[in-house]
Parts: sequence; structure tokens; C-alpha cells
Amino acid sequence: MCPVSDGAKLCVSFDAPPSNGSSSTGSPYWEPIPLVVSLPVPEVHWYAVYTCAQHEKAVARQFELRSIESFLPLYYKRSRWKDRWTHLELPLFPGYVFVRIPLESKLRVLQVPGVVRLVGFGGQPVRLNALEIETIQNGLRTNLFAQPHSFLTIGRRVWVRSGPFRGLRGILLKRKNGCRLVLSLEQIQRSIVVDVDASDIEAA
Repeated sequence: MCPVSDGAKLCVSFDAPPSNGSSSTGSPYWEPIPLVVSLPVPEVHWYAVYTCAQHEKAVARQFELRSIESFLPLYYKRSRWKDRWTHLELPLFPGYVFVRIPLESKLRVLQVPGVVRLVGFGGQPVRLNALEIETIQNGLRTNLFAQPHSFLTIGRRVWVRSGPFRGLRGILLKRKNGCRLVLSLEQIQRSIVVDVDASDIEAA
């Protein structure tokens, strides 16, 4: 039998068929049969990339050019500049860009200028919670208020049961005209605060 590799054909021996209606002579012949080999699909997960200071946008652009799936959450900040006001677009998680890759592709990420490392422990990159990243990603598309916040671990914890950030848990901040929720990513010890409707939350 022929050796088999990906995309090869498997050769199988048969008795030679009669050529003129007479009975088979029993002599073997080879007939190729296409063989499809399914290769395993590598699992993809979200990871946090730590960047050089103020290089988040440049790194995200490089990821896009290299067809590396990434997510750089941004927010707008009104700032005074000389004699006028301007709006700046800044990273919600300063110093970080998120990538969704198979771990085997980490070298492609580390080769991008401005990347320092993949966040992890003991030299091993740590997977982020896909639900948290993708819910934040979808929630920010609604253009709700969002900005960086100091990392919180203590406070009144609530669960978002409906709305753009459904499924997430955070720490509730009360305001006179509404509620704000502090969402934290434990792996990078960073938090953001977003607007939520009081009817969308309940005690965790």
C-alpha cells in the first residue's frame, strides 16, 4: 500500500476486471482512491497584550495590517488645548490591547513593534474570559458613557440581567441621576466604569 499523507491518495489492490467479457484472471491492479485527512483546528482565545506607553493605537494598527484579530476599546475625553476645547480618543485600558489568537500564534504578536509581552504568569499567557471581553466589545458599540476607573475589589456587587452589558458582574456606584457600574478585568488589574439602567441590574 502507498504511504499516506495529507492530500495524498490511498492506493488499493483489486483483482483486474475482465477485458472482453471473459472471467477475471485474478491478477491484481492498483486504483487510487482520494483520501481526505482532517487536521485539527487550533483553539482561539482572548489574551491581553501589554504595550509600550502610548503605543496602543500603533500596535492595534499593526495587528490589523497583519490580520491578527484584536480589540482596542476607546473612549472620548474633552480636553482644553490652548484657546479651545478638543476631544481626545484614548484607550479605556491604558497600556493594553486584546488579541484573539491560537496560542501557537503568539510569536506573530510578540514580533509587532511596541508589544512588550502577553500578560501571563510563569511565562505562560493567561486566557481572558471571552464573555467579558466580547460583552464589553458589544456594549461599547452602543456609545454609552465609559471611562477608566481605579481598580476596585470592594463594594456592592450586582449582576447585569439585561441591556448592553448583560451577563457581567460589577460594583455599583450610585449617582443622583442614575447608576454606574465598575467592570474589572482581574487578569490585568484594570477597571472601567459604564452607565447602566437601574432596571437592568440586580444583587449578585
